[in-house]
Amino acid sequence: MIRIFSLTNPRIAQAFVDHMATRGVQLQVKHEGQEVQIWLEDESRLEEAEAELAMFIKDPLNPRYQAASWSTGNTQTKLSYEHYSYWQRIRSQAGPLTMAVMIICIVVYIIQQIYGDQMVMQWLAWPIDSSQYAELWRWFTPAFLHFSLMHILFNVMWWWYLGGPVEKRLGSGKLFTIAVISALLSGWGQSIFSGIYFGGLSGVVYALMGYVWLTGELKPESQLSLPRGLMVFAIAWLVLGYFNVMGLAIANAAHVFGLVVGLIMAFCDTRTPRIKRS
Repeated sequence: MIRIFSLTNPRIAQAFVDHMATRGVQLQVKHEGQEVQIWLEDESRLEEAEAELAMFIKDPLNPRYQAASWSTGNTQTKLSYEHYSYWQRIRSQAGPLTMAVMIICIVVYIIQQIYGDQMVMQWLAWPIDSSQYAELWRWFTPAFLHFSLMHILFNVMWWWYLGGPVEKRLGSGKLFTIAVISALLSGWGQSIFSGIYFGGLSGVVYALMGYVWLTGELKPESQLSLPRGLMVFAIAWLVLGYFNVMGLAIANAAHVFGLVVGLIMAFCDTRTPRIKRS
């Protein structure tokens, strides 16, 4: 028996189970904490199951999967449909590193409201000159600085949406590596164009966008994906930022550097196998 995927939404999991049943492929459902795991009974059907899974991941709400549930006519299921609170929903998709970064961003934002942006930037901003180069935290902490409620909500939401699945599927170490490298390089890129007066997690978010999207395109079995429509939106937002259409101060260089970092890391990671089966 082989585990082929896991997720936190039992209804979507059931749709895939029913779809495969119409193809004569039997799957078993197991619970692991907040996750629903789907296991393949007949290992000789693995290639077929993986091919179907790749299509399912790209479009899980396709009507054909709902139709499969109707056609099976099975009202008995091992899946439990527990009521989730919003907090449970957030935690179910976020690993410890994802949660820690969200909490740090929120705490830093609250401190900024109490002491002011300038005061907090004296502690956490990008090094102003060589006298601060040894203060190593400064090379990364600008990612925790946010200057409006919309700014932090946008970044934290995207961090959770993208970082959570990366940590769940590939581990905290991989998410940490992406975050550290992209925070450093996107911050460096932005400092070239604007000096030290910048902040925000968006450079890391764009790195995750690039990483998740390209990984899903090149290696669907990784169970990571970003809908192409959202990727188009991210690129459009990046381009509009350069034309100052919204009248906002946007760290455009950080976005570009972050996106490039994420794409490069995804390309490198998909060249060698990472997925292990139990």
